[in-house]
Amino acid sequence: MRHGKKFNHLGRQTAHRKAMLANMGCSLIEHKRINTTVAKAKAFRTFIEPIITKSKTDTTHNRRTVFSYLRSKDAVTELFKEISVKIADRPGGYVRIIKLGNRQGDNAPMAMVELVDYNELYNPKGNKAKKNTRRSRRGGAKTTDAAVETQTSQEEE
Repeated sequence: MRHGKKFNHLGRQTAHRKAMLANMGCSLIEHKRINTTVAKAKAFRTFIEPIITKSKTDTTHNRRTVFSYLRSKDAVTELFKEISVKIADRPGGYVRIIKLGNRQGDNAPMAMVELVDYNELYNPKGNKAKKNTRRSRRGGAKTTDAAVETQTSQEEE
């Protein structure tokens, strides 16, 4: 029975689970993306999202609270200096989980966990690609390069 079981214990004792999530958090902060199983990724999201929310306000109390979870000074420093600046205007949902398929050895479902603002492919603000619009073949405006070439050729004549 699962009475009162609010979260996934991941088949580990409490200390082992907390240490594993702290290590995953430090790796995510350092590399901005990690690969893990789907069950760990879902449990990890509930662990890391409140920590990232705490990093939005840089106070000594928040730094000490985050350090008690992550246990790495380098990770805490990077989280408060670089990541919190990039996610300052985001109201939540800092982590994205993308399912990758099954692992070769034991057929476990795998997932990639990444920080949302650090992926330029999915981030519409990060992509500043020129929009292509469909044009009619009946004429229309000349391109800017063609217009410049015609102006220079008329000036030479």
